[in-house]
Amino acid sequence: MATAEAIVLPGRQTEVTSRVVFTEGGKGGVGKTAFTSLLVEWYAANRTPHTLLDLDTENKARGSLAHFFPGARKVDIHTSEGLDSFVDVLDEGTPIVIADMGAGAGAVAHRWFDAMFSSVAEIGVAFTAIGVITPDPASVESVLAWAGALQHRVQYLIVKNTLTDPADFSYWENDPAAEQFRRTFRTKEISMEYRLPKVENPARQHGLTLNTIADRRTDVPELQQTTVVMRAQAYRRNLFAELDRVKDLLLL
Repeated sequence: MATAEAIVLPGRQTEVTSRVVFTEGGKGGVGKTAFTSLLVEWYAANRTPHTLLDLDTENKARGSLAHFFPGARKVDIHTSEGLDSFVDVLDEGTPIVIADMGAGAGAVAHRWFDAMFSSVAEIGVAFTAIGVITPDPASVESVLAWAGALQHRVQYLIVKNTLTDPADFSYWENDPAAEQFRRTFRTKEISMEYRLPKVENPARQHGLTLNTIADRRTDVPELQQTTVVMRAQAYRRNLFAELDRVKDLLLL
């Protein structure tokens, strides 16, 4: 496990005993759920107990976290107590919560942190906010907007999702506001490499994770091809290596 850290509150420190890792529900279509599904499998590979929350309020039959992991709990965050699920599930004894937010969840999440963060931090809950960015400047602006609201109440992990090959992240790298964000919050970054459509599209259609494909546990013909299996194995290996570099933001 990672070295124990402390949450700094006014006048005192509280040891971290549990962690909520959540995707920032800003711009849609950036690959939040694709990344989260791989993150879940990384936790499983590390034998880390965790609970899954699917916070996509559109309740889609396909494409949400519950499509890939039927055991994920569906939560309507637009109820007055929706995001209390972050903490309520910790009462069951699992120290890690992984939550995937749908697009447009910013206002709800920001109000919840304003109302609840201090009380939740006092019981040792730390938060890691995952901002998934693409070459699209709008994805970067979304991450910056979340940081403006959440400030130092969370730790930030930026995932550079290479949706095209090659991908140009020059806006993220050169924008003055993004540079200030990285400097102020000491963010960490990892990369999620471009995934060929012959792997990504049928996997999404059938709700199959990379582990399922890489381990040949599917009867979908197009996902049984040797090169598809090898690609899935490489994608998994490379992203797991990236996650290992930032495990201090993901473990206790």
